[in-house]
Amino acid sequence: MPDTSLTNSKIVAAYRERTPGSERLAAEAQALLPSGITHDARYLKPYGIYVERAKGPRKWDVDGNEYVDFFGGHGALILGHNHPGVVAATHAALEQGTHFGANHAREVKWAGLVRRMVPSAECVRFTSSGTEATLMGVRLARAFTGKPKFVRFLTHFHGWHDHMTSGHANHFDGTPTAGVLAGIAEHVILLPPGDEAAAKETFASRNDIACVILEPTGSSFGAAPLAPSFLAMLREETRKHGILLIFDEVITGFRVSPGGAQAQFGITPDLTALAKILAGGLPGGAIAGRRDILEDLDFDAAERKQREKIAHPGTYNANPLSAAAGIAALEIVGSTDACARANATAAELRAALNAVLAEERAPWAVHGTFSGFHLFMNSKHRPIDPRRFDPAGIDYKEMLSNPPAVARKLRLALLANGVDVNNRIGGFTSASHGKAEIEDTARAFREGIRMLRAEGEMPAA
Repeated sequence: MPDTSLTNSKIVAAYRERTPGSERLAAEAQALLPSGITHDARYLKPYGIYVERAKGPRKWDVDGNEYVDFFGGHGALILGHNHPGVVAATHAALEQGTHFGANHAREVKWAGLVRRMVPSAECVRFTSSGTEATLMGVRLARAFTGKPKFVRFLTHFHGWHDHMTSGHANHFDGTPTAGVLAGIAEHVILLPPGDEAAAKETFASRNDIACVILEPTGSSFGAAPLAPSFLAMLREETRKHGILLIFDEVITGFRVSPGGAQAQFGITPDLTALAKILAGGLPGGAIAGRRDILEDLDFDAAERKQREKIAHPGTYNANPLSAAAGIAALEIVGSTDACARANATAAELRAALNAVLAEERAPWAVHGTFSGFHLFMNSKHRPIDPRRFDPAGIDYKEMLSNPPAVARKLRLALLANGVDVNNRIGGFTSASHGKAEIEDTARAFREGIRMLRAEGEMPAA
């Protein structure tokens, strides 16, 4: 049977009318790519937009439509699209060569910036993505401690490799997802986020845990936030029990502050996974941390210690283009107020969107910290005032329980009114967003709420 939520919706009709070029490309992509996409987060019914160019806080699709962009390169673009300093540095590197199959000076300078900015980064090993960074972090922890298991927190995302698939979006009981061996999944211990008692009991009752890994601001950059006190507890307890602490700062690194969440909260992990902003919008990741741990990647140190070296090739590790873009981005982040500006804009945006919800009598709230925002769609119908909403005390499952069909319609309504957010209805601000983007987004949000209400998707005002 056809999906009547698509065929009978004026929101969908308005979106289709605006985006015929994207619809044609989506139809062509269906024959070439699984679901017609190259990243799960870009899955959208009836289809997603196809973007042609971008600048600063905005982007334009193949039909010429302009959008205020809060997808932000999946969080990689703290400086906005095509920052002139990053573009110039990348162009200069491109003219010199994309791949030398050899060491180059930029990788040394890049690593030096990471070490200077990130408190835990005594030593750095570059990868090509955040997924590779978390994979190497866990492998290093197991090699260093000689222990087989590690702890993750439910709904926290650490990439798509085999150790990280259960417990993020499904398989919350820890059973293996499709294609993953049971012998891998059984070595992952999943705990509820923010539950201090469960963490302490687990650490105290076992002697086989190599490490703990988590997103330091909570699932999806605070969609289900964590209190900084939880991080402090983890640091104390892991140190007490000889367990390594890994911060996944793929999103928070160079975004929360120039030194990431660990600098902001004053809590130094043993290892840190980095990506996104690290490479200035190009592919690139890194695992950084204690030198004695990363020495398991070092030929000479492994020989000296009579330990087996961990092998780590990677054709595009610290490639010249990513290194050039990363150097330019980190120099700007480290020497300007880029993070502070993005954080301040997000706070203003959250306030503006909550004002719209209050004026429209919509029983939802927008929350978030630093340069992020998230819509809480109140699945349990709590009596909330969006202008005073505090997510503290609300269970992480409820915080992440936005109804998918309604969220999808709202995203389409926002796209039809010139704003792009993620599928959960949230996103990132950059240093390039300003008052014009806040005003345009509030206007689009108000219209989106009214379009939803007209289709009976939320209570009447």
